Amino acid sequence: MCWVTKCSYIRVVMKVNYSLQSKDLHSVASEAAWAEKMGYDSISSNETAHDSFLPLVLAATSTSHIKLQTHVAIAFPRSPMTMAYTAHDLHVLSSGRLRLGIGTQVKGHIERRFSTTWNSPGPRLKEYVQALRKIWECWETGEPLNYSGKYYQFSLMTPFFNPGPSGLNMPLICTAAVNPYNCSVAGEISDGLLLHSLTSPEYVRKIVIPGIQKGSVKAGRNPSDLFLGGGGFIITGPTQYSLAVQKEHLRRRISFYSSTRTYFPVLETHGLLEVGQRLHKLSVEGRWDDMPRLITDEILNVFAIVGEYDEIAPKFLERYGNLLDEVNFSMQTTSNEEENQLRTIIQQFQS
Repeated sequence: MCWVTKCSYIRVVMKVNYSLQSKDLHSVASEAAWAEKMGYDSISSNETAHDSFLPLVLAATSTSHIKLQTHVAIAFPRSPMTMAYTAHDLHVLSSGRLRLGIGTQVKGHIERRFSTTWNSPGPRLKEYVQALRKIWECWETGEPLNYSGKYYQFSLMTPFFNPGPSGLNMPLICTAAVNPYNCSVAGEISDGLLLHSLTSPEYVRKIVIPGIQKGSVKAGRNPSDLFLGGGGFIITGPTQYSLAVQKEHLRRRISFYSSTRTYFPVLETHGLLEVGQRLHKLSVEGRWDDMPRLITDEILNVFAIVGEYDEIAPKFLERYGNLLDEVNFSMQTTSNEEENQLRTIIQQFQS
């Protein structure tokens, strides 16, 4: 992206990311090859019901040039050393195509799902990124490993455990961020920032970009050097009926995310904090089926871009085109006609 004035960007080229959809690892390689053939710029693998790295290993073996991204690997359950080895090996396997996306997750999941410690997530994530780079630097240069922070300390790397130089540039590290502090951390230390789908152009302008700028200034960096990817939800289809069906599914997703207090700053930007609080109460009571009813069309249109095939790219670019480097857009096809339509949409984003 090009930095123009304070909190203002001009988009040079919009790249397009495809999120792997398959739940069966046996079909990931063919799905990745298909995405590369369709013209996508990158493939991402999330970390919900599956590990984020293993699908990308399979994708690396069936593709040749498309970027591979974890979106996102959860940092704190893994030591930076563990993450460094896994990312290094995938980067080498793919001939330097890894873009490592990492994030903090939220307190409940870190403590209760992963049974590990949650403390000072922003400062700790900053050290995590610094430690990763120190470990990779040790492997590339042969210099002694010496990183000493408040949360992580690394001082031992013997030849037996050192994979040695890869001859490649280090993987890019992009950190996920929602709140202003983590946006600032991204600006200070990361190669890029990955947005959550529950976002809006207004939130990016008012919170994300100023946070990136603040961190970049602190570190003496140019904020325009940072990659910014993601964007809001996208709904598209051939008819208004198909859009209506998808909108009902999306209400459930938006209600789920909006019930999580981590995302309250996004809601507050649009005067929707009370809705988030009501959704949180319903989630605590286990009333999941009642939650989507609170997501009106007005709220849905804040966080989603909705349009038929021939209008979705222009609509997205109108709202996000001067803000992002890459859009997350995944579309399944069942015919040659739909594949041709998908290629056209991707090209519209990229042009």
